[in-house]
Amino acid sequence: MPRRLRSGVPSLLLALSFLLSAVPAARAGERVVFGLNWVAEAEYGGFYQALATGIYARYGLEVEIRQGGPQVPHAQLLAAGRLDLGLADNMLISFNFVEQGVPVVAVAAFFQKPPQALLAHPDAGIDDFADLRGRTLLVATEDRLTWWRWLKRLHGLSDDQLRPYTFNPAPFLADREVVMQAYVTAEPCIVREVGGFEPRVLMLADAGWTTYANILQVRRDLLERRRDAIRRFVDASIEGWYDYLYGDPEPAHALIRRENPEMSESFLACARRRLIAHGIVDSGDALTLGIGAMTEARWRDFHDRMVKADVVPAGLPWREAFTLDFVNRGHGLERKAALQRGR
Repeated sequence: MPRRLRSGVPSLLLALSFLLSAVPAARAGERVVFGLNWVAEAEYGGFYQALATGIYARYGLEVEIRQGGPQVPHAQLLAAGRLDLGLADNMLISFNFVEQGVPVVAVAAFFQKPPQALLAHPDAGIDDFADLRGRTLLVATEDRLTWWRWLKRLHGLSDDQLRPYTFNPAPFLADREVVMQAYVTAEPCIVREVGGFEPRVLMLADAGWTTYANILQVRRDLLERRRDAIRRFVDASIEGWYDYLYGDPEPAHALIRRENPEMSESFLACARRRLIAHGIVDSGDALTLGIGAMTEARWRDFHDRMVKADVVPAGLPWREAFTLDFVNRGHGLERKAALQRGR
């Protein structure tokens, strides 16, 4: 099943022990080891497009993309120096790094909208989040520590409603009263293919889950030593995303299928369509500032929402979680315009 267990806020105590035992970082150079927070799939299409089409090479970079997975502690590996760059699923991971004193900083956000959603049957009478009261919800353990804490407080929901989500849609398909957590780019494709219907989709972003996602992170020491290489990686990745969304995605899809044979072409095509339709990558500030955009106002807003929901402690120095030095320059917008004219 091409779906995955997404980490929420990882425990970073293990990361601290990794830091003590990590091998020394490699000397500054053009090779970049980039770690995904899950296996190869359409949600990383822009990065694979930049690799497959030679964009990284044109920027003088030799990029190795390493897949993640349920047994790969990508956050700890990044903190320990085993990866040069890595992805975080949401801002809470960045805040947790700050709280734990781990010197990792966010440099770009490749998802303007978090793709987390809840799926309901179209005839179940669930049209809004308020309709979830009293319903059975399938939610993974990790997500109960992040967005669920916020959502239940916002809409008066209860932990008693929860049942385990094992990333198997069978319980949802068998019971029209059950609601299932999802990535809007993945589970709806599965439900349509296996169940034969289009589910009702409730995007958490529409309820105020304002986090960025697919957040590019780097250790502070590497940020200082290899600043130019990081800037080139960000710019090349931005171009890769524009090419993937508005050009021919086949170079990325072919590389993804090679890396992860479970990904069928039809599933990748469905996921890409949903990335575009829901504005996951290119919406909001990215429309004028370029893909990867971040703003201090957005970081503040999410921090304040999480403090109010008792997910993040008050007084956290949240500005230490990110830098805006590598984004918001409109990079790639001309390329986007050219690709759209060429359609």
